Amino acid sequence: MMDSEWVQFGQWAEMFGAPLLPEQIAQFQRYEALLLDWNERMNLTAVRQPADIRIRHFLDSLSCVQVMGNLNGRSLIDVGTGAGFPGLPLKILFPQLRLTLVESVAKKGQFLQAVVDELGLSNVTILAERAEVLGQQPQHRQQYDWAVARAVAELRVLVEYLLPLCRVGGQMLAQKGDGVHEELASAGSAIALLGGGEPQVTSVTLPTREQPHYFVTIAKIGETPGGYPRRVGVPSKRPL
Repeated sequence: MMDSEWVQFGQWAEMFGAPLLPEQIAQFQRYEALLLDWNERMNLTAVRQPADIRIRHFLDSLSCVQVMGNLNGRSLIDVGTGAGFPGLPLKILFPQLRLTLVESVAKKGQFLQAVVDELGLSNVTILAERAEVLGQQPQHRQQYDWAVARAVAELRVLVEYLLPLCRVGGQMLAQKGDGVHEELASAGSAIALLGGGEPQVTSVTLPTREQPHYFVTIAKIGETPGGYPRRVGVPSKRPL
């Protein structure tokens, strides 16, 4: 018997276009339990209350479907995923998603592997590497339908991390809070240089949260020049 809080979580997910089967909700329950357990030993998230985890991490991740659509059969790379957001909730929702999680902190990678094993997820690759390195490797450069990041860096930096990983015809998604319009205003030349099209901004307000957050989606319409991304650390020190 599912308790009322998880029933409500399922209703909220459906409201955001992410209907969940009972077995998928059970996977989120196990994910939450692992997150709470591991978070006592390492700093995975500052969000420590179960109700907040469901809204600010799980629902926040699932709400991406409003701009991404059905991801079954698609490839997605999640850069700076931390405790697995938004990639792992999207994988739970779309079991046929081919998911790559990028997390340079090895201990967080161990947590991600524990979640993947516990939830029985397949087609998930976990990489302890930097986006600047992956963006120059043939097996990752311009290979993904979607490249996503949440709360990693400002947009001028993110486009240099993400657009080189997108295939032409693919898209990048950045989850952003306040200040998104200012970031967009300064990122135009970087987006154009790296092969991106016109950015689209969509706002979403989560249950119990007053402030909206924003999805910035940018289609990859041209090849990224060979010199980008620049070497590790340069994009954040000298944004385009």
